[in-house]
Amino acid sequence: MKIELKIAEELKKGVEYLAEEKNVELGEGGYVLEGVKCGEPTLRVTLDGKKITVRYCEKCQFFRAFGLALQHIEEGEKAFDIVEHPSFTMNGVMFDLSQGNAAFNQKASKSVIRKMALMGLNTLMFYLEDNYEVDGQPYFGYMRPIYKQSELKELDDYAYDLGIEMIPCIQILAHLPDALRWNVYSGIRDYEECLLVGEPKTYKFIEDLITSAVKPFRTKRINVCMDEAFKLGSGQYLRKYGYKTTGEIMKEHLAKVSEILDRHGLKPMMWSDMYFHTFGNGSYHEPNCYAPQSTKDLIPKNMSLIFWDYSYLSKEHEELLDINLDLCERTVFAGGCWAWLGYGLSYFHTIKHSVDALELCRKHGLKEVFMTTWGDNGTEALQNVNLVGAQVYAECGYNETFDQKAFESRLKFCTGGNAADFELMDALDRSPYALQYTPNYSINTTKFAMWQDILTGLYDKNLEGLEMDRHYEELTKKLEGSDRRNGEFNGLFGINYNVANVLALKSEMGLRLRKAYLGGDKETLKKIACEELPELYNRVLALHEAHREAWFEIYKPTGWDIMDMRYGSLESRIRSAEIQVKAYLDGKLDSIEELEKERLPYNGVTGPLKWQNFYGDIVSASRIAPKA
Repeated sequence: MKIELKIAEELKKGVEYLAEEKNVELGEGGYVLEGVKCGEPTLRVTLDGKKITVRYCEKCQFFRAFGLALQHIEEGEKAFDIVEHPSFTMNGVMFDLSQGNAAFNQKASKSVIRKMALMGLNTLMFYLEDNYEVDGQPYFGYMRPIYKQSELKELDDYAYDLGIEMIPCIQILAHLPDALRWNVYSGIRDYEECLLVGEPKTYKFIEDLITSAVKPFRTKRINVCMDEAFKLGSGQYLRKYGYKTTGEIMKEHLAKVSEILDRHGLKPMMWSDMYFHTFGNGSYHEPNCYAPQSTKDLIPKNMSLIFWDYSYLSKEHEELLDINLDLCERTVFAGGCWAWLGYGLSYFHTIKHSVDALELCRKHGLKEVFMTTWGDNGTEALQNVNLVGAQVYAECGYNETFDQKAFESRLKFCTGGNAADFELMDALDRSPYALQYTPNYSINTTKFAMWQDILTGLYDKNLEGLEMDRHYEELTKKLEGSDRRNGEFNGLFGINYNVANVLALKSEMGLRLRKAYLGGDKETLKKIACEELPELYNRVLALHEAHREAWFEIYKPTGWDIMDMRYGSLESRIRSAEIQVKAYLDGKLDSIEELEKERLPYNGVTGPLKWQNFYGDIVSASRIAPKA
């Protein structure tokens, strides 16, 4: 397809980026693309003969319209007139590129930005706890996947050309365990992950963070987070200043932080949960949890509050939005794409919750929304899977009703991914284990089934009596070929295929091994030791390699060490199990001690467990490192 441009100069670079993305030739002799900027926040794109006309208010709307035109022409339409009315002035994605050690490289970052532009999103945050360059702080982000200021500036320029505002997203209170582990910060540490409020050196440090974080970006907006400081004032603060309420400490901190933000002319936003923590149980997921005036008085006048909710906001729980709007009229909504619990994507829940939540945001007149992603405890799913959620936010942002088929075709056009294969990703965790529980979007079977030890099997009792192997064997067959039909997601599906293939053999292996051992079934023990464990070892090696290859394609290399350690440990323990069983069969061991021990329900809970997300708790009942 060839297109001649008759558009404003400020749009041309962006169109060039997207033309390359979609294999469009720019020049005379084909379609003619004309852009008309209007005052009303309405997007309209028409095709009349060979003339494409785009009427738009913001740059992001133009690029969405450009994508819509290409899509409909590719689908064979000879004429069309598409009109959309954006509901939100801010709509985009926050990628957690810190907690999971997985930080997009420049190539992948730009790819994500292009796809967001085709969707028509206009906001992008990189959530960075300690992995950005801070002048004068060499231990901040030391040996972590760090972003240089020059890299962030390059991305900001690129995003700007595509109508996307990049907003720095940092922490200036808690959620800083990787930075505060170093003793150079002992004087400004309250407890292991929280800064010491009231200490003058803390605010010098915070100013260094803010100054360096905003330097690469043209925006004056900043997300300073300050969430989940649940033990605020309980460490060094308590010893130094004595007991004060959470509200008193937050008031002190907010006053000092606001001075810094005002001095730099910034427009801040932060998560709202700590305000609820000052007077209640820390949650706004309670009925009638309206904040008292004393809590409202804590909010700095120029601060917007982010109401985050990933599960509950729906017509049945509409009051949650009322509670947050009552606290602060400058409320921003943040939902989430459920890919933070392991290898899988909770595809159906991500769509349902996003559609329900954004419908209520529209009803209540909220104008600023974004979707979060999280990398809790080294999430195994590749971050680019979150573009599925981004597409949902885009379609909800430009249309009053959500059309599943239209979403699927837009997802294919904008990202190259097939919705049917992402539905299969949902099945990674919606196993027979998970289906016992309603709702089951927060059950991450793949994570604990993958990492739990074969000989000690901390979760074996909970998996007893379920056809887990069969489930993953069938899923392996369904996923075959998915790594060749999903464009830039091929690496992601290569991992998924290998995960299912591993779990088809591993899920119930510990149970079968112990049953054979206690029953004196040496033939089965021999088969497991001589055939199944070596086969499992090879399958894990294949998964390890597929994950490594996909990781280095989209992420910075630093950070892969965590995954290498996990796979290496799993491979080693498979070999150890093989050696121990063979030694027992050869009479070199009188018993296999681990298999003698009774299997108990994990943490005393029978049936399914939610949020099994901490590797150290999954892999062993012993401490796996001095401080673990």
